Amino acid sequence: MDIIDLRSDTVTQPDEAMRAAILSAELGDDVFGDDPTVLRLEAMAARLLGKEAALFMASGTMANLVAILTHCGRGDEVIVGDESHILHYEVGGASAIGGVLLRPLRNDARGLLDAAEMEAVIRPPDVHFPRTALLCLENTHNRRGGTALSPEDTAPLVAVARQHGIPIHLDGARIFNAAVALELPATDLARDADSVMFCLSKGLSAPAGSLLCGSRAFIERARKQRKMVGGGMRQVGVLAGAGIIALETMVGRLAEDHANARYLAERLATLPFVAIDPAAVETNIVVFDLTAGTVADLLPRLAAAGVLATSFGPRRVRMVPHRGIERHHIDTAVARLSAVATAAV
Repeated sequence: MDIIDLRSDTVTQPDEAMRAAILSAELGDDVFGDDPTVLRLEAMAARLLGKEAALFMASGTMANLVAILTHCGRGDEVIVGDESHILHYEVGGASAIGGVLLRPLRNDARGLLDAAEMEAVIRPPDVHFPRTALLCLENTHNRRGGTALSPEDTAPLVAVARQHGIPIHLDGARIFNAAVALELPATDLARDADSVMFCLSKGLSAPAGSLLCGSRAFIERARKQRKMVGGGMRQVGVLAGAGIIALETMVGRLAEDHANARYLAERLATLPFVAIDPAAVETNIVVFDLTAGTVADLLPRLAAAGVLATSFGPRRVRMVPHRGIERHHIDTAVARLSAVATAAV
């Protein structure tokens, strides 16, 4: 039985061009700053995001953590969404390692914060209060179903942050998905952020790695924080080579994943025990609710039938089409899901 893995776009495998780049990459020592392949990747990333410089990281979680450590001091406070990746999936690293407080605000249905609510929680200068040091935004927004947020969507939040002198970090793990969906250059989506990170290892199909981008001064400070958290790797050009191929060849094809996600949502909407609005699917993430049964019961049985998915709550499921998932895989996955659910009745 073929396994159809829809848990995440992180399960993508490097293609042959990436594997060849890994074998042939020109190498140096990245901690000394002389790995030529890493330097090429960083320059490419900075240019694509419209920033002065970039820094290669082992993962998106590391990149977000290093950004927070670079922007903030111990005891500072960071405004995040209550459905953000930083709050839910990064092991509390900002607090555990950086001594930074996370102040969660309500994310709406598309992952946006309310500008008035944000302004209300900004700390005034007072000896009793932590300093509001950073605003973190997310695009696309994972837990809100891969929504792609435009500059117009985030403009009210940017205005409040600028008014109060608060820098902005963008968790842009899937920023190229947002750019493709909105038909905008990624520079437009990163323009208002003081720092932005993106992942190579999701829909772009590289085996590992993320980039943190910002001003030259910010990246120089971030380099020291990266070293502190154990991110100073050596001949990392073997990974950077694959990342270069990812940026050169994989961005445009993300539209295929988006089309497959919409097709998946349309097929899921035909099932009587699924609640989903296919029109709400904007990129490659499909989130649906169960109207009968529970995720804890369904997912193990679905996995036994050869379809892997992830839980977003007691009755909420996430599926993510990616490179390697075609229409026939989606048809098979939905048929298996229907059979599993029917057998449980």
